[in-house]
Amino acid sequence: MSIAEKITELRESVGENRKEFSIRTGIPVRTLEDWEAGRRTPPEYIPRLIAFQLEYEKLVKAKEV
Repeated sequence: MSIAEKITELRESVGENRKEFSIRTGIPVRTLEDWEAGRRTPPEYIPRLIAFQLEYEKLVKAKEV
């Protein structure tokens, strides 16, 4: 799986469009578009950081309940 596919999969796993995901992660919309389209390639650690952030948010939300 390419980095572009992994980023798209992470975004879709939370059911957000690019703008919503941009706000959530702090990554500019244009950057997300370029990454997902394969026009630019982010460093290999970026998908791991995004996955970590999403998992962290899930854990924090579970503790609040």
